[in-house]
Amino acid sequence: MRKGRLCETPFTQVIITAMPLKGITLMPDRVSNWHDYPFSVPAIASLREITVRKPILFFVGENGSGKSTLLEAIAIHYGFGGEGGNRNLRAETTESVRAVEPLVHALRVGFSKRTGAGYYLRAESFFNTATAIDDLGVRAGYGGRSLHDQSHGESFISLAQNKFNRDGFYVMDEPEAALSPQRQLSLLVILHDLLRNARDVQVLIATHSPILLAYPEAQILSFDDGTIHEITYRESAPYQLWSGFMANPDRYIHALFDDQPLLRKSNEP
Repeated sequence: MRKGRLCETPFTQVIITAMPLKGITLMPDRVSNWHDYPFSVPAIASLREITVRKPILFFVGENGSGKSTLLEAIAIHYGFGGEGGNRNLRAETTESVRAVEPLVHALRVGFSKRTGAGYYLRAESFFNTATAIDDLGVRAGYGGRSLHDQSHGESFISLAQNKFNRDGFYVMDEPEAALSPQRQLSLLVILHDLLRNARDVQVLIATHSPILLAYPEAQILSFDDGTIHEITYRESAPYQLWSGFMANPDRYIHALFDDQPLLRKSNEP
Protein backbone atom coordinates (compact mmCIF):
# COMPACT_ATOMS: atom_id res chain seq x y z
CA MET A 1 0.00 0.00 0.00
CA ARG A 2 1.41 3.42 -0.95
CA LYS A 3 2.14 5.64 2.03
CA GLY A 4 1.27 9.31 2.17
CA ARG A 5 -1.54 11.38 0.75
CA LEU A 6 -1.90 12.48 -2.86
CA CYS A 7 -2.40 16.16 -3.59
CA GLU A 8 -3.33 17.38 -7.06
CA THR A 9 -1.48 20.43 -8.40
CA PRO A 10 -1.47 22.05 -11.85
CA PHE A 11 1.95 20.50 -12.44
CA THR A 12 1.90 16.89 -11.28
CA GLN A 13 0.94 14.65 -8.40
CA VAL A 14 2.83 15.36 -5.20
CA ILE A 15 2.94 13.07 -2.19
CA ILE A 16 2.37 14.85 1.12
CA THR A 17 4.52 13.14 3.74
CA ALA A 18 5.25 13.59 7.40
CA MET A 19 8.28 15.89 7.69
CA PRO A 20 10.89 15.06 10.35
CA LEU A 21 12.24 18.64 10.29
CA LYS A 22 9.85 21.05 12.00
CA GLY A 23 11.75 24.24 12.72
CA ILE A 24 15.09 26.03 12.96
CA THR A 25 15.75 28.60 15.66
CA LEU A 26 18.79 30.77 16.37
CA MET A 27 19.39 31.24 20.09
CA PRO A 28 20.90 34.75 20.53
CA ASP A 29 22.20 33.99 24.02
CA ARG A 30 24.48 31.35 22.50
CA VAL A 31 26.22 33.84 20.20
CA SER A 32 29.45 35.14 21.75
CA ASN A 33 30.34 37.69 19.05
CA TRP A 34 27.95 38.96 16.36
CA HIS A 35 30.89 40.42 14.42
CA ASP A 36 32.55 37.04 13.86
CA TYR A 37 31.76 34.70 10.97
CA PRO A 38 29.20 33.29 10.34
CA PHE A 39 27.11 35.76 12.38
CA SER A 40 28.62 38.62 10.39
CA VAL A 41 26.56 37.41 7.39
CA PRO A 42 23.42 39.59 7.40
CA ALA A 43 20.92 36.82 6.68
CA ILE A 44 22.39 34.64 9.44
CA ALA A 45 22.36 37.55 11.90
CA SER A 46 18.69 38.20 11.10
CA LEU A 47 17.64 34.59 11.68
CA ARG A 48 15.35 33.95 14.60
CA GLU A 49 12.96 31.15 13.63
CA ILE A 50 12.07 29.19 10.51
CA THR A 51 8.96 27.04 10.43
CA VAL A 52 9.25 24.16 7.97
CA ARG A 53 5.95 23.54 6.19
CA LYS A 54 6.81 21.29 3.24
CA PRO A 55 8.77 18.05 2.74
CA ILE A 56 11.07 19.85 0.29
CA LEU A 57 12.66 23.08 1.48
CA PHE A 58 14.92 25.16 -0.75
CA PHE A 59 17.44 27.79 0.31
CA VAL A 60 18.15 30.25 -2.50
CA GLY A 61 20.32 33.36 -2.65
CA GLU A 62 23.34 34.99 -4.21
CA ASN A 63 26.86 33.73 -3.48
CA GLY A 64 27.84 34.71 0.04
CA SER A 65 24.24 35.22 1.19
CA GLY A 66 24.52 32.51 3.87
CA LYS A 67 22.31 29.78 2.41
CA SER A 68 25.03 27.10 2.27
CA THR A 69 26.35 28.20 5.66
CA LEU A 70 23.01 27.59 7.36
CA LEU A 71 22.41 24.37 5.43
CA GLU A 72 25.82 23.02 6.49
CA ALA A 73 25.19 23.93 10.13
CA ILE A 74 21.82 22.13 10.06
CA ALA A 75 23.42 19.04 8.49
CA ILE A 76 26.14 18.93 11.17
CA HIS A 77 23.58 19.54 13.90
CA TYR A 78 21.70 16.46 12.68
CA GLY A 79 24.88 14.36 12.94
CA PHE A 80 26.28 14.34 9.41
CA GLY A 81 29.98 14.99 8.82
CA GLY A 82 30.94 18.46 7.66
CA GLU A 83 32.08 17.24 4.23
CA GLY A 84 29.01 15.13 3.56
CA GLY A 85 28.05 11.48 3.69
CA ASN A 86 25.83 9.78 6.24
CA ARG A 87 26.31 9.26 9.96
CA ASN A 88 28.53 6.24 9.28
CA LEU A 89 30.65 8.05 6.68
CA ARG A 90 32.28 11.18 8.05
CA ALA A 91 35.17 12.31 5.86
CA GLU A 92 36.67 15.52 7.24
CA THR A 93 39.93 16.41 5.50
CA THR A 94 39.95 20.20 5.89
CA GLU A 95 39.69 22.61 8.82
CA SER A 96 37.42 24.94 6.82
CA VAL A 97 34.34 22.81 7.54
CA ARG A 98 34.67 23.77 11.22
CA ALA A 99 34.03 27.45 10.48
CA VAL A 100 30.28 26.92 11.03
CA GLU A 101 30.67 25.29 14.46
CA PRO A 102 29.64 28.48 16.33
CA LEU A 103 26.42 28.51 14.31
CA VAL A 104 25.83 24.81 14.99
CA HIS A 105 26.12 25.55 18.71
CA ALA A 106 23.71 28.49 18.46
CA LEU A 107 20.98 26.59 16.59
CA ARG A 108 18.02 24.70 17.93
CA VAL A 109 16.78 22.34 15.23
CA GLY A 110 13.45 20.66 15.90
CA PHE A 111 12.68 17.21 14.52
CA SER A 112 9.53 15.20 14.97
CA LYS A 113 11.63 12.09 14.36
CA ARG A 114 15.42 12.11 14.58
CA THR A 115 16.62 8.67 13.51
CA GLY A 116 19.96 9.64 11.99
CA ALA A 117 18.91 8.20 8.63
CA GLY A 118 19.47 10.12 5.42
CA TYR A 119 22.37 11.62 3.50
CA TYR A 120 24.28 14.88 3.10
CA LEU A 121 25.47 15.57 -0.46
CA ARG A 122 27.93 18.47 -0.52
CA ALA A 123 29.19 19.35 -4.01
CA GLU A 124 32.26 21.22 -2.75
CA SER A 125 33.73 18.16 -1.00
CA PHE A 126 32.15 15.35 -3.01
CA PHE A 127 35.60 14.15 -4.17
CA ASN A 128 36.60 13.53 -0.55
CA THR A 129 33.38 11.61 0.12
CA ALA A 130 33.97 9.42 -2.95
CA THR A 131 37.51 8.70 -1.76
CA ALA A 132 36.28 7.73 1.70
CA ILE A 133 33.75 5.35 0.14
CA ASP A 134 36.56 3.60 -1.75
CA ASP A 135 38.86 3.53 1.27
CA LEU A 136 36.16 1.96 3.44
CA GLY A 137 35.33 -0.66 0.81
CA VAL A 138 31.61 0.15 0.77
CA ARG A 139 31.11 0.60 -2.98
CA ALA A 140 28.35 -2.03 -2.95
CA GLY A 141 26.06 0.45 -1.26
CA TYR A 142 26.69 2.97 -4.02
CA GLY A 143 25.98 0.84 -7.07
CA GLY A 144 29.07 -1.37 -6.93
CA ARG A 145 31.29 0.96 -8.97
CA SER A 146 33.71 3.57 -7.70
CA LEU A 147 32.28 7.06 -7.94
CA HIS A 148 35.73 8.15 -9.12
CA ASP A 149 35.32 5.95 -12.21
CA GLN A 150 32.27 7.94 -13.31
CA SER A 151 31.85 11.48 -14.53
CA HIS A 152 31.01 14.10 -11.92
CA GLY A 153 27.35 14.16 -12.93
CA GLU A 154 27.06 10.38 -13.27
CA SER A 155 28.52 9.87 -9.78
CA PHE A 156 26.06 12.38 -8.27
CA ILE A 157 23.09 10.65 -9.85
CA SER A 158 24.44 7.20 -8.94
CA LEU A 159 24.73 8.23 -5.29
CA ALA A 160 21.23 9.71 -5.26
CA GLN A 161 19.73 6.62 -6.89
CA ASN A 162 21.33 4.32 -4.31
CA LYS A 163 20.96 6.43 -1.16
CA PHE A 164 17.86 8.59 -1.61
CA ASN A 165 15.35 5.78 -1.29
CA ARG A 166 14.05 5.51 2.28
CA ASP A 167 12.83 7.53 5.25
CA GLY A 168 15.30 10.12 6.47
CA PHE A 169 16.74 13.62 6.21
CA TYR A 170 18.36 14.43 2.85
CA VAL A 171 20.53 17.52 2.52
CA MET A 172 22.11 18.79 -0.70
CA ASP A 173 24.34 21.79 -1.17
CA GLU A 174 24.24 23.09 -4.77
CA PRO A 175 23.88 19.68 -6.47
CA GLU A 176 23.50 21.42 -9.85
CA ALA A 177 27.26 22.13 -9.75
CA ALA A 178 27.80 18.65 -11.18
CA LEU A 179 24.62 18.21 -13.17
CA SER A 180 23.65 19.14 -16.71
CA PRO A 181 20.10 20.44 -17.19
CA GLN A 182 19.03 16.95 -18.27
CA ARG A 183 20.60 15.41 -15.16
CA GLN A 184 18.86 17.98 -13.00
CA LEU A 185 15.57 16.73 -14.39
CA SER A 186 16.70 13.20 -13.46
CA LEU A 187 17.33 14.37 -9.91
CA LEU A 188 13.81 15.80 -9.75
CA VAL A 189 12.45 12.34 -10.64
CA ILE A 190 14.59 10.74 -7.92
CA LEU A 191 13.26 13.23 -5.37
CA HIS A 192 9.68 12.65 -6.51
CA ASP A 193 10.10 8.87 -6.15
CA LEU A 194 11.63 9.38 -2.70
CA LEU A 195 8.61 11.36 -1.52
CA ARG A 196 6.18 8.98 -3.17
CA ASN A 197 7.62 5.86 -1.55
CA ALA A 198 8.78 7.12 1.86
CA ARG A 199 6.64 8.31 4.76
CA ASP A 200 8.92 10.29 7.08
CA VAL A 201 11.23 12.26 4.82
CA GLN A 202 12.61 15.77 4.61
CA VAL A 203 14.69 17.21 1.78
CA LEU A 204 16.73 20.39 2.21
CA ILE A 205 18.53 21.87 -0.80
CA ALA A 206 20.60 25.02 -1.31
CA THR A 207 20.59 25.83 -5.01
CA HIS A 208 20.88 28.37 -7.82
CA SER A 209 19.04 26.10 -10.25
CA PRO A 210 15.68 27.28 -11.65
CA ILE A 211 15.08 23.67 -12.71
CA LEU A 212 15.38 22.22 -9.20
CA LEU A 213 13.46 25.11 -7.67
CA ALA A 214 10.50 24.21 -9.90
CA TYR A 215 9.66 21.14 -7.80
CA PRO A 216 5.89 21.49 -7.22
CA GLU A 217 4.64 22.71 -3.86
CA ALA A 218 8.13 23.21 -2.45
CA GLN A 219 8.86 25.77 0.25
CA ILE A 220 11.45 28.33 -0.90
CA LEU A 221 13.38 30.63 1.43
CA SER A 222 15.42 33.49 -0.03
CA PHE A 223 18.58 34.75 1.70
CA ASP A 224 18.86 37.85 -0.47
CA ASP A 225 18.50 41.41 0.88
CA GLY A 226 20.02 40.44 4.21
CA THR A 227 17.03 38.53 5.56
CA ILE A 228 15.60 35.02 5.31
CA HIS A 229 12.12 35.24 3.85
CA GLU A 230 9.72 32.97 2.03
CA ILE A 231 9.12 33.54 -1.68
CA THR A 232 7.35 31.87 -4.57
CA TYR A 233 9.11 30.10 -7.40
CA ARG A 234 8.51 32.95 -9.83
CA GLU A 235 9.81 35.47 -7.31
CA SER A 236 13.15 33.68 -7.06
CA ALA A 237 16.20 35.33 -8.63
CA PRO A 238 17.21 32.19 -10.61
CA TYR A 239 13.77 31.98 -12.23
CA GLN A 240 13.60 35.69 -13.00
CA LEU A 241 17.10 35.83 -14.44
CA TRP A 242 16.86 32.73 -16.58
CA SER A 243 13.34 33.35 -17.80
CA GLY A 244 14.33 36.86 -18.77
CA PHE A 245 17.50 35.67 -20.45
CA MET A 246 15.79 32.91 -22.42
CA ALA A 247 13.03 35.27 -23.55
CA ASN A 248 15.57 37.69 -25.02
CA PRO A 249 19.18 36.48 -24.85
CA ASP A 250 20.42 39.07 -27.36
CA ARG A 251 19.24 41.89 -25.11
CA TYR A 252 21.13 40.48 -22.12
CA ILE A 253 24.32 39.83 -24.08
CA HIS A 254 24.29 43.30 -25.61
CA ALA A 255 23.68 44.83 -22.19
CA LEU A 256 26.64 42.96 -20.72
CA PHE A 257 29.08 43.67 -23.51
CA ASP A 258 27.95 47.20 -24.32
CA ASP A 259 28.26 48.35 -20.71
CA GLN A 260 24.54 48.97 -20.32
CA PRO A 261 23.00 49.10 -16.83
CA LEU A 262 20.66 46.08 -17.27
CA LEU A 263 22.66 43.74 -15.04
CA ARG A 264 24.82 46.27 -13.23
CA LYS A 265 24.27 47.80 -9.84
CA SER A 266 23.66 51.54 -9.75
CA ASN A 267 26.88 52.18 -7.82
CA GLU A 268 29.11 50.28 -10.25
CA PRO A 269 31.16 52.29 -12.80
